[in-house]
Amino acid sequence: HEGYCQTLYTDTVGKHTIGIGRNLDDRGVLPTEIDMMCDNDMQYFYNHLSEKFPWFLKLNDARQIALIDMCFMGFKKFCSFVKMIAYLEQDDYDNAAIELLDSNYAKQVGKRAIDLAAIIKLGYIPA
Repeated sequence: HEGYCQTLYTDTVGKHTIGIGRNLDDRGVLPTEIDMMCDNDMQYFYNHLSEKFPWFLKLNDARQIALIDMCFMGFKKFCSFVKMIAYLEQDDYDNAAIELLDSNYAKQVGKRAIDLAAIIKLGYIPA
């Protein structure tokens, strides 16, 4: 009776709902569901990055994770980082990090961008 919807909608009584009648306002999601969605999203972005950018698979794990993290803004938006992507393809991590920091995204997310730029530049997650 509830139907099936992959995107958020407002039900007949004004509740934010998703899936098969999941009332997000009153029930939310379980920690295991959050983990599952995150795992699925990370795999989705990994697949898209490796298909669109063959050099992605040559990056070390830390750099791959940083790019996957950025994709949570949306894969299409990530692809708009043309200069940063070009530097990554050339293994020029210093300039890739600079391009990341010189973006509207960096202004919006603040410390997150600083952390991701450091990972891209250094190739590891700083302590």
